[in-house]
Amino acid sequence: MLYDFFSESRTIAVPFCITQFFFFFSFICIELYLLAVMSYDRYIAICHPLHYIQIMHPQTCALMVSAAWTVGFLTSLIHTLCIKMLDFCGPNIIKGFFCDLPQLFLLSCTDTFINVLVMFLVGIIMGSGAFSMTLVPYIRIFHTIIRIQSRNGKLKAFSTCTSHLTVVFIFYGTLISTYLRPSPTSISSEDRLVSVMYTVVTPLTNPLIYSLRSKDLKAALWRSLGVK
Repeated sequence: MLYDFFSESRTIAVPFCITQFFFFFSFICIELYLLAVMSYDRYIAICHPLHYIQIMHPQTCALMVSAAWTVGFLTSLIHTLCIKMLDFCGPNIIKGFFCDLPQLFLLSCTDTFINVLVMFLVGIIMGSGAFSMTLVPYIRIFHTIIRIQSRNGKLKAFSTCTSHLTVVFIFYGTLISTYLRPSPTSISSEDRLVSVMYTVVTPLTNPLIYSLRSKDLKAALWRSLGVK
């Protein structure tokens, strides 16, 4: 994608376009499950703080991250194999910044009903699974926070969750508006803007959102702004 952005050439072969989609969609799916893993991490940190080290030891973390990467690549592989069955012989202008499912469906000369059906089924099954694994721990987390007596303790617990929840709702909101809707007949400027949100804006803001909890980073930020 970076090569396409900075290159004077504005063409891409179909196999390269499908390859670009495979890795792009893989990383989207991986982030969905990594958000679920982070939700579980916060659940252990808030609800079982004394057992955190025993539960979240390096082997457990490595296993959960490996599972997220494996499921992400397998999910993307399903869509990629379905795209391989399509024929592209008509319009060849991608109405977007990169090769994505809606754009490729519009360029196909064959019926995309099966592809759209697979997109919805996989999106509902895998997406709802990841979304449930992300939000269900927060039911117990909020129940635990409510039982905390001190106001400072509640604020500290809430601050642990706010950065993660912010990324979750931005990421899921833009994905739902892109994939879980009827097959589009055209790609509008609003669709391109939404695609930029979950491919560029969210990854760029992730380090900032998560780092705002760091006292050292906030102190350095105030110093750079000249605020004592």
